[in-house]
Parts: sequence; structure tokens; C-alpha cells
Amino acid sequence: MTITDATSTIPVGGPTLEQVRRVVTELPGPRSAEILARKSDAVASGVAHSMPIAVVAAGGGVVVDADGNSLIDLGSGIAVTSVGNAHPKVAAAVAAQAAQFTHTCFMVSPYEAYIDVAEALNRLTPGGFAKKSALFNSGAEAVENAVKIARKHTGRQAVVAFDHGYHGRTNLTMALTAKSMPYKSGFGPFAPEVYRVPGSYPYRDGLTGSEAAARAITMIEKQIGADSLAAVIIEPIQGEGGFIVPADGFLDDVVAWCRQNGVVFIADEVQTGFARTGAMFASEIFGIEPDLVTTAKGIAGGLPLAAVTGRAEIMDAAHAGGLGGTYGGNPIACAAAIASIDAFENEGLVERAQQLGGILTERLGAMQAADQRIGEVRGHGAMVAAEFVDPATGAPDAALTATVAKACIAAGVIVLTCGTFGNVIRFLPPLTIDDDLLAEGLDVVAAALAAA
Repeated sequence: MTITDATSTIPVGGPTLEQVRRVVTELPGPRSAEILARKSDAVASGVAHSMPIAVVAAGGGVVVDADGNSLIDLGSGIAVTSVGNAHPKVAAAVAAQAAQFTHTCFMVSPYEAYIDVAEALNRLTPGGFAKKSALFNSGAEAVENAVKIARKHTGRQAVVAFDHGYHGRTNLTMALTAKSMPYKSGFGPFAPEVYRVPGSYPYRDGLTGSEAAARAITMIEKQIGADSLAAVIIEPIQGEGGFIVPADGFLDDVVAWCRQNGVVFIADEVQTGFARTGAMFASEIFGIEPDLVTTAKGIAGGLPLAAVTGRAEIMDAAHAGGLGGTYGGNPIACAAAIASIDAFENEGLVERAQQLGGILTERLGAMQAADQRIGEVRGHGAMVAAEFVDPATGAPDAALTATVAKACIAAGVIVLTCGTFGNVIRFLPPLTIDDDLLAEGLDVVAAALAAA
């Protein structure tokens, strides 16, 4: 760990930001503590934060706080800043668009950038069929609109989601989300006609993909009925639920059943999309072609933008004026998305995610081999997780997970926990992080686990 004077000049963000882990104060430092005290007074307490810092700069693979501490970023703002926190192309595109106009409302006065983003999504998302897109502000909003579109297209109302799934914090998406605390507790009643079935969690259910799919399909047919079902929605790799990778064949069988029964299959790629998994979209890893795909997070380099993309005949089911929103497809966010997509396609970021995944799985696999408290290491590309358990029983160990995460943060490494049982640490480094910085971050994780 590099120690420097706490009064040293704090660098600006972007590609010139020094890529180093540097802890000069306890976290939070005095300036961050002052800012966080103001947050406590001014911001609703329901808006929590997990890092005891106040950020002033970020880029590459680091986040710098108001006291000059430089933390290794293994979270990417929950998979948002895949191209980095201040990619030069994104920053330039945002500045140029802001100088032209910041808003007109696409539903009033359309502009080309929105169409550019839609065309890119239609081209990039899985499926060799005609597609259309609609742009929104957040992942939850995209999910809500995907359900609206599916219901309009099918004339049916029921929607099926899966155990361990996460789809957002709005009323309908809370109903789709599995985990109660902190997302749902006390916020009901929730939207009706949402049903939950078990998915595929190989580490815990021991089922093959076909067995898990048959279990889910049987429950759907017996408890809901295909004739009542508008859509099935699932994250190809479940994010907040614990980076759960389904067993081979599970998604294929569910998609096939949906096709046979006229049910819209929605892939929620909000967290998995845009090179994160070592493919542009995780659906490609499993060889499936969703009817609708929801995207957000990594789409625009940190600006709020989301989308629903899918089969043209399904997307066109909604009547004129049935989709939209005042800020949906904001021109500045669209400019950022165009620049981000250019970076994904032309700067080798898909391949970079694969390289980072190799480093993550090798290092975490070595930790697992040496410590039975890591029950499983899983994931694809730069979306990898370690599940912590009691080695005697295999029961989830949330306390150990929290202890390891807290120690990592104190030592200058940003890590995020997740999982229905709170016993998973997820690794989502920016695709711009360098190998040495990632290796140092994983050294800190290993030391924290050994000391726990």
C-alpha cells in the first residue's frame, strides 16, 4: 500500500488519473466524513451507500475520494462504467451534444441520435430477425415497458419471474424481484398477475438444466396456464441474486416452451449487457434469441439511458403514444451511448472482458482451493462471483461475506456484495482496469479472507 501526504493534490478524472491504490486516511477521511454528514442531513435515509467515501474523481480502475484516497474499483458503479468513468470519447460526445441542445423531448421533436442508438441496438442484440427499439431512463423502466409490450402483443396478463431474480425497485419490478430486504419490505401491495417459479441454481439445487426447466415449466402450466401467460422474464445470469449461472440447457428449454405457447421471452440484460460477460450480451453465451431484451447500466458510460429491443412485430404492438416518457432517450445520454458502443465494438472490450474473466477465475479459484469457505466461484467474463459458505454444512455465510467486504474497503478496494442470502461477493471491474491493478485488488481480497 502506497502512503502519501493527505494534503497532496487530488488528480482529475479521465485517462490521466494515476492508477494506484493509495490509502492516506482511515475511511472515511475528514473531508469525506464532512460531506457524508451533509448527506445524512439532506438526503432521505432510504438512499443508502456502501462505500465510506465522497468521490471527486474516477477513471481507469480507480476511484479517488475527497481526502486523496485512491481505491481500486472492482464494482464499476454496479456494472455501469464498463468503458471507464470518464472515457475520452464519451466525455467529448457529451460536451458536444450539450453545446447543441440538452433536450427537446423525442416525442415532440425527434432527433437523429435517438435513432442512431436504436439502430445500433437492433443490430447488436441477439436474433437474426427484424427488430425495433424504444429508449427509456432506467433498467426498471425498461423492464416495465417490456412487460407492457408483451401484454399488449399477447392480449394476456400474467408474467412469470424466477427465484433469485432482480428487476428493479418500481412497483411492478418490485413484484418481479425476489428478494424482500431491502427492495420490497414494507412497500406493498405489489402489482398483480406476477408469479414466481424456481430457476436453475446448480450449486444449490443439483439439477441439470433440463431438469430445472421441466420443474419450472410444470409449475407454470399447473399454477398459471400458458393461455394466461404474456411473458417470462429472466436475467440470463442472475445479478443481484448472486451471479447465478444457469445449468446448460435450462434457458434453451424455457425459450422453446415459450415459442410453443406464444409466450414472449424477455431477457433482462441490464447488468449482463454490453461486453460485461465476455460477449456483447449474455444471451449469446447460451445460444438463445430472446423476443425482447432490456438494457441499461453499461449502455451509456454512466449516463441514465435504458432500452427495450426486440422483434419488430412485438415492439409494434403498442399503440401510438403508448410508449415513451419526457426524458426517454435524452440527447446527451444518446450521444454517450453512441460513443460507448463505439468503444465496445472498436476497442477490443469484449475480448478484454474475457481476459479479465480469466484473471478473476484463476485467482478466485486458487483461493477456493485453499479455503473451503468459498463454496463456488462462478461467472463469465468480467462478471464473476465467490459464494461464501459454512464449509461443514454448505449453509450461506453472510457474516463472513460482510467481514471480508468491509476489510477490503478499509484497505482501499471497492467490492460489492449480493445474493439472496447475502453471502456473495461480486467482481465487476471496469473493462479499462489494468492487469496489475486487478491483481493487487485480488491480493487484498485474499488477505481479507485469510484474516477473517
